[in-house]
Amino acid sequence: MKEELTRVGGPWTLPAMTRLKLALALCLTAFTVHADEPKAPPAKKDEPKKEDKKSESSTTTGSVTIGGKAINYKATAATLPILKPDGKQSASVFHTAYVVEGVTATERPVTFCFNGGPGSSSVWVHLGAFGPQRVNLPADGLTAPLPPGGWVPNEFSILDKTDLVFIDPVNTGFSQAEDPQKVNEFLGVREDIQAVGEFIRLWLTREKRWLSPKFIAGESYGGIRGGGLAEHLASRHRIYLNGLIILSGLLDYDTLIGTTLNDLPNIVSLPAMTAVAHYHKKLPADLQADRAKAIAESREYAFGEYAQVLLQGRTISKEKRAAAVAKLARLTGLAPNLIDEQDLFVSAGFFREMLLRDQGLVLGAYDARVTGRDGDKSESHPQIDPFMNVVGGIAAASMNAYLREVLKYEKDMPYEVLKPQPSWNHGQGNSFTSVNADLAKAMKGNPHLQVLALLGYSDLVTPPDNMLLSLRKLAIPDELRKNIHTADYEAGHMMYTNQPDLKKMHADISAFIDGCLKK
Repeated sequence: MKEELTRVGGPWTLPAMTRLKLALALCLTAFTVHADEPKAPPAKKDEPKKEDKKSESSTTTGSVTIGGKAINYKATAATLPILKPDGKQSASVFHTAYVVEGVTATERPVTFCFNGGPGSSSVWVHLGAFGPQRVNLPADGLTAPLPPGGWVPNEFSILDKTDLVFIDPVNTGFSQAEDPQKVNEFLGVREDIQAVGEFIRLWLTREKRWLSPKFIAGESYGGIRGGGLAEHLASRHRIYLNGLIILSGLLDYDTLIGTTLNDLPNIVSLPAMTAVAHYHKKLPADLQADRAKAIAESREYAFGEYAQVLLQGRTISKEKRAAAVAKLARLTGLAPNLIDEQDLFVSAGFFREMLLRDQGLVLGAYDARVTGRDGDKSESHPQIDPFMNVVGGIAAASMNAYLREVLKYEKDMPYEVLKPQPSWNHGQGNSFTSVNADLAKAMKGNPHLQVLALLGYSDLVTPPDNMLLSLRKLAIPDELRKNIHTADYEAGHMMYTNQPDLKKMHADISAFIDGCLKK
């Protein structure tokens, strides 16, 4: 039975929050394997409870060559407890830490990394972007690899610049609540920030790393988590960050959820659509000749005249409507009649379905460079995301094998690559979830905190201008604007699946870390 459809500032779509939860599942749904977990029989009185085969901690060593230099490291896969105020354990958090050997610990930065979802493990920032090994994908990130997958040394790991700790939030990976009936205590914006913050505090304490420079790197919903953590760590634990890295993220949900009166999603998506249309050679000759010019023109129109057109709604004059149709056709590569039929609301889904319809192709949501065929032209939105074919078949197999064969961490329970969290508590009442004020407060309280936003211009799920708008809206003094940095890439949400972008990302983050540590 189809879910009832709702108008959300554009074409008919799924209800806004449902749509966003689906979109921010971090492209991992396709390779998540779900199985009903058998219920354990009640233990007999005085009989010890049987537990699965497990390793509470496993330490191995390894080496990876980055920039022609061998980096020797110690890898620890382990769990740490989340403690209640009374000192009792409420959850265990699985993580993997890579620490370079032969260097005084406090001289090395440490970066805490996670994906988003909410409900995603850290598998992709771990085995896709930053870790010393990476999933073996085609270099261009466009072609589906043959299952079951595997991994190769990651010559673009950032382990040469910083030690790394990959965190699986509670209810993902091997991380669990002590009492399964109380797992909802961790499933919410603030609940999650507090739990991850407690993990970071305890890891720094046990590893004697309080004097190390500290960074956070979060992807997608990890921007919400990271922005919130920047403030929470400072106010609750007096842990001050040197830098926050956000990959394809968001700080404010209202940039992505359209409503009758909220046109922001249409506005922030337009420059990305122009970049994608340029990639597929669908723009007029003058824009096709200069990608930067095309994106700049699209951004100027989106936040200027287009915003005014949308505010006028159905009262717009015929002349202005016709001009808007022509301009949107120029910037998106879509036929004018299609834009007119959509009442000037060009949603990402409609764009993905229609841009290459003459070729029978639809575009990926997370990386619109990727194309595929869904075999159904009766719909105005794609029924598949072709990008899932690129990443979907091998992540779970690669991670499970890597944990056991390389990191020597044994556990019989399933590793939850992605575990959807339908009851996630956004806790905002009648408003959009946002950590914009949290990040602004953290930057004002710590003027050394720097922010780097990595933006993929083929990302139609969290398009770059969603983050650029949020950063412009940060209520910080003018002198702190110099602490905000951005870097852009041709690929999409997971820009690191495109090897040239992965190489550039290493250079961008390395320069950012060096800048943060410069006295």
